[in-house]
Amino acid sequence: MTKKRVLSCIQPTGEIHIGNYFGAIKNWVNIQDRYDCVYGVVDLHAMTMPYDPHMLRENTIQMAVDLLACGIDPEKSILFIQSLVPQHTELTWIFNCVASYGELSRMTQFKDKSEQIEDGSKNKFISAGLFTYPVLQAADILIYRANFVPVGKDQEQHLELSRNIAVRFNNQFGEYFPEPKPLLTETSKVMSLADPTKKMSKSLGEKHYIGLFEEENSIRKKVKSAVTDTGESQGNSMSPGVENLFNLIKACEKQEPYEQLLKDFNQGQLRYKDLKEVTADALVEITQPLKEKKNELLKDKAGIEKLLDDLSGKAREIAKETLFEVKKLTGLPVRNL
Repeated sequence: MTKKRVLSCIQPTGEIHIGNYFGAIKNWVNIQDRYDCVYGVVDLHAMTMPYDPHMLRENTIQMAVDLLACGIDPEKSILFIQSLVPQHTELTWIFNCVASYGELSRMTQFKDKSEQIEDGSKNKFISAGLFTYPVLQAADILIYRANFVPVGKDQEQHLELSRNIAVRFNNQFGEYFPEPKPLLTETSKVMSLADPTKKMSKSLGEKHYIGLFEEENSIRKKVKSAVTDTGESQGNSMSPGVENLFNLIKACEKQEPYEQLLKDFNQGQLRYKDLKEVTADALVEITQPLKEKKNELLKDKAGIEKLLDDLSGKAREIAKETLFEVKKLTGLPVRNL
């Protein structure tokens, strides 16, 4: 039986934090045996916001290494660099002629990121790429004719655009693209340690997140200073900060200490010192082997770059076939692959 294909991508925004890992990447690793998985580092998307060219190149390779260290297996999955598969951008133009201006103007992330530029940058330039990048995102998905896309709530709107483009293309040119569906799996929503009412994010500042490959002392220091609340918890009213630490222990799959601490909480006997120690221990235990794997990979940078070239080549072969068929359907000249 042919496996269904899953496509998921991540921008090369620097170091992965534990929120990225528990919210997405851990799941990417876990589903590799059940699906035909294609994963991408989407460096073209990173160009829509102000960026440094040297850092973009460095972060792109770094992100790919981090994913391999986390357990993305090149024997089971394809891991590509987006800019090494030029068919993405060619399909994007075709989809630009299928998507509507109204659809793009309603995209909430365009509004959010535009506000970030206007609020936080001396250069108030907002690129057309920021407006149209959801079409590139649709091309990322549909060029591999993916059946499923793991998405969070904040990405559902973009997946809906991909589905709309697929339907409109099929109606106009003939049935070809499957409608990608969301792959809903249980993931942990990790909040900021310093402000547990906000989702963990590097943009909030150093004290708000824990890097997946951070040093042990730094992890323990950040957890120790994590916000809980102003007094001992009472009854079943759990503060956001306490709940966040419990969620981290659960995400690390430390069921026994989780249940014991929860029992202490329900009995009004929970000590925050104990909660933080267990959380820190669990995070160090889960991140240490990943850090060791990353250090091992970095010993052979030339080998890593060759591997990424080879894997991106596999992605190009799939993308070429799709583009060949799309050109035939849309009336564009084609040549043999």
